[in-house]
Amino acid sequence: MQPNTLINITNCRIENSKQVLIQSLDWQMKEGEAWLVIGPNGGGKADFVNALCGSLKILPNNSNNLSLYSNPFAESTELVSLERAAKLIQEERENDESEYVEGGVDIGRTGRLFICDIQKNIHKANLSLAKKPLYNPEELDSHPVIKLCGIENILDRGLKYMSTGEIRRTLLAKALISQKKLLVLSDPFAGLDVQSRSLLLNFFNNIVNNQTQKEKDASLPHIILAMERWHEIPDAITNVIEFTEKKVSFIGTRKDYEKLLLEREKNGTADKNSSADFSTAFKDTLKETAVLQNQQITKEEEKTPLVEMKNVNVGWGENQVLKDLNWTLYPGEHWLIQGPNGSGKTTFLELITGDNMQVFSNDIKIFGNRRGSGETIWDIKKHLGIVSYRLHVEYRMVGGISLQNVIISGFKDSIGLYEQPTDVEIAAAKKWLKLGGFEGRENLTFNSLSYGEQRAVLILRSAVKSPKILILDEPCHGLDEQYRSKILSLMETIGDGGTTTMLHVTHDPTEILSCEKHVLELHPKENPMYVIK
Repeated sequence: MQPNTLINITNCRIENSKQVLIQSLDWQMKEGEAWLVIGPNGGGKADFVNALCGSLKILPNNSNNLSLYSNPFAESTELVSLERAAKLIQEERENDESEYVEGGVDIGRTGRLFICDIQKNIHKANLSLAKKPLYNPEELDSHPVIKLCGIENILDRGLKYMSTGEIRRTLLAKALISQKKLLVLSDPFAGLDVQSRSLLLNFFNNIVNNQTQKEKDASLPHIILAMERWHEIPDAITNVIEFTEKKVSFIGTRKDYEKLLLEREKNGTADKNSSADFSTAFKDTLKETAVLQNQQITKEEEKTPLVEMKNVNVGWGENQVLKDLNWTLYPGEHWLIQGPNGSGKTTFLELITGDNMQVFSNDIKIFGNRRGSGETIWDIKKHLGIVSYRLHVEYRMVGGISLQNVIISGFKDSIGLYEQPTDVEIAAAKKWLKLGGFEGRENLTFNSLSYGEQRAVLILRSAVKSPKILILDEPCHGLDEQYRSKILSLMETIGDGGTTTMLHVTHDPTEILSCEKHVLELHPKENPMYVIK
């Protein structure tokens, strides 16, 4: 091993408690190198990242000196990822103690308590300090990292009430304050607005540039970046390792990887044909499973608003999220919902899905009926298809469910499946899984998939019944380039179909669809707090 080598993996394997995930691995990280880990969903990228962070085992293939693993950061590594954020929200929901709290609302851990690594004990109404706090919570507001991550105004908000971008930045702040020696950032730009992306990109480049200096700041960590999409890669990246089908498909310099990508671009026509084929296959699958879908929209329904909001106000305490919002959704109007992190986009959508209880204190009609007039949540959701961070977390909590039953639950509007599926439903689920590239994997459990693969299955689930409204809250989170292209093609096909109306949230301008002719922009610090285009 060379003297400037930091991490060395020679002739090793990666495994969990049940099986070997990556059979053979050789990789070294040296001083001054900035590594990118990339590859398609389910290809092995997540296994490699999780192994470096200690949640999977890295074991030698032989007992002799030709098989080695050494990592000085093994006990000082912090992971920031969509997966970690989802686990965090899952923990908060599992530990919710609202039934024991006066007022019936347990906000759980705040950003302040989480960053300082303090657990809140609701029953004793005090702070339980099982170990010395990571940082003094009273001094946190002035910490430069808090300013860097832009979370000074949400430190006392419960984690489960944060937006996707806010919780990602909170995770990053904790990672930096922890003073761990190695940070692994997995899809760090997913769910972040333009300003947050720029901030994080500058941070990454500054950290890497520090590591290449002769006189380094030893307090700054080393960083490994894992991402799905090449076009977002920071300039500071020097080396790349790519995983495909649980094997290393490339390892080398950035320059050599760029040459490889140029060679692959020669097959770009095939990729376009693949998207077109996917769109055709989607239409065929809809026809073949039509017996389980909603009926076509009638002439009368075409003129009736799907959603009406009049002078809607939503907030918590002094935090006003939506103010005097007036908005109407008609069939066939596809809307793009935009705004910075924390502007209320997810809150807005949850007023429609019924996941925000403040819907009952506002003048909101869904499918012609005012909420609270006697309809059940299931009367609403049977007409909705949903892809969201909340749904993803809820499915992780029933993660032992098979992929087949995840798809079937889309026909039932349930989280999980609680009745025996029919032969027709099973056959339909297999057709949808085949469409998504999961043929033959119907009996795998949801939690056995990578985050990106889980997202792909949930997108398929949302479309199976051809719903009146399809709500897509950052649907492409965690998707690789190939699957992202397919999903965007699917969304365009749905948009042109005439039976489903889409509401789409994204921060990525390359994901805006041509069929999205209407825009709702939310501006939390302005008056008015929204703009309709």
